[in-house]
Amino acid sequence: MASALKDRVLSPRHIHQLIDDGFTIVLLGRKVLKIPATWLEQHPGGNNIILHMIGRDATDEVNAFHKEETKRQMLGYQIGTVLDKWVNVTPPIQRVSRSLPAKLVEDEIPSIQVHDEASSVLSRSSSASSVRDIGSSSSSCILDDAYPMRRRRAASPASFATSISEDSDLDEDEKAPAEPEPEPDLRQDDGAPGDEEQLADITDSFRGLVAKLESRGLYHCNYWAYAGDVSRVALNFSIMLCLLRAGWYLTSAIFMGCFWHQLVFTAHDAGHKGITHNYHIDTLIGMTIGNYMGGLSMGWWKRAHNIHHVVTNDPAHDPDIEHLPFMAISPRLFQSLYSTHFDRVLPFNRFAQMMVPHQKWMYYPLLCFGRFNLYALSLEHLILDLGPRSHRWHRYYELAGQVFFWYWFGYWIVYCQVPTWPLRLAYVLLAHMITMPLHVQFTLSHFAMGTETPGPNEPWAVQQLRTTMDVACPTWMDWFHGGLQFQAVHHLFPMLPRHNLRAASEEVKVWSESVGIKYEIYGFQKCNGRVMSRLEEVGKQARMWKDCHQMILEKGDYMKGEWE
Repeated sequence: MASALKDRVLSPRHIHQLIDDGFTIVLLGRKVLKIPATWLEQHPGGNNIILHMIGRDATDEVNAFHKEETKRQMLGYQIGTVLDKWVNVTPPIQRVSRSLPAKLVEDEIPSIQVHDEASSVLSRSSSASSVRDIGSSSSSCILDDAYPMRRRRAASPASFATSISEDSDLDEDEKAPAEPEPEPDLRQDDGAPGDEEQLADITDSFRGLVAKLESRGLYHCNYWAYAGDVSRVALNFSIMLCLLRAGWYLTSAIFMGCFWHQLVFTAHDAGHKGITHNYHIDTLIGMTIGNYMGGLSMGWWKRAHNIHHVVTNDPAHDPDIEHLPFMAISPRLFQSLYSTHFDRVLPFNRFAQMMVPHQKWMYYPLLCFGRFNLYALSLEHLILDLGPRSHRWHRYYELAGQVFFWYWFGYWIVYCQVPTWPLRLAYVLLAHMITMPLHVQFTLSHFAMGTETPGPNEPWAVQQLRTTMDVACPTWMDWFHGGLQFQAVHHLFPMLPRHNLRAASEEVKVWSESVGIKYEIYGFQKCNGRVMSRLEEVGKQARMWKDCHQMILEKGDYMKGEWE
């Protein structure tokens, strides 16, 4: 019976209706999966990453983050198949973020958005469509357990996800599946069209590239490479302690920062299961390094970082580019977007309008304090219990790690070893400023790249190379960048061990040329220049936005129907 259910053919119209009725439908090739609500709450990578895959063929995303054993387990959720190649639809969580009422932004000056989609969306039915009989005695197996997209706040705009249907103003018999959005031009400079056949060829070719890397053994971790990593970490920590005992406090702080700098690379590997490829072992390694040695939550990092990998550089969904009120890398953020990750509006308020025009000059100074923001986000994640419902001991292990970290660093080193409060303050600030190059490196790869939101049929490989660039450097500098200067390659193959990214980069260069996608890799100086140009450009637009808005307010020249 179960086999018959898995083999049954579901029409696109049928699948669209299941999605509109609030079910978590994801496709793997021609296989249709219905993910139960209970698993959404337990998914180790967070529930949002699955919500962003609803209505899409997630084959490449699933391959990028999961082992074969896990993928076989997923097929237990299969409810049918599709006959033809699936055309992706926009996930409900992304539809909601596009239609947020601007009035939810409190105490803001009027928005200059000309088109307000919210009124048309919210005027439709606010109750979920009734579950339909799909013509089979087994329909209840498919239609049970509808999941409300977000539960945390009753008033959250995301709670509209189960009730907003693109066709809810039609009768049942007249309702047709939502048409897919048109695909944009996916080529960078040559103007070649990104038609359906070309997209399919790129996807097939990319999967061949993955198989080639596997055959070369690049997915096997080189454990000898960690000997150098461990040596650098131990050396920096030892020098820090020696200088601290000798009374060279500020010099000691420099090596404390270097210690944290080197730790991040291994913690990042563990978070991506790139060390042993075993979820439990790598997670334990990551939690130990992150919390006990660095004061940062691995659970928080996974929840945010996995989303970053799937919706890279999308202003409404990627938390790694949502830095208002201090910085904005896209004019879309001037619209006070609703962030699906933070579950709140990112207000482009008066303070943001004052700061963003000057962001070019604030970029490096702000990144000097970036680690303090990560502490706050880590504590928020752990205290508010924002992690998955599975592996509950992870939270308590991380909380214990936070206590341990602030004891050895905050109390034993800063308070007990450094004699005066001015020196203590200087020690803390200097140690954290030394980690600034890490924040530069991670933002460098994305801030100057595309932030547009193409249609849902954009291939995984095209999305990653459109939104990420690499930093070219000599091999002997890999210790400084940790190998993660190859962010575009890492985004294409998240579980590929870090020490093999340079070798994979050469393969990506050849492959990208063969399929006509631009693989952007520049020297460190040029990458910084491109980021500065982007920040300056968006800053100028913010200044113009502010000046025009102020002029309208002063003159009272409102155009009815276009200005709120």
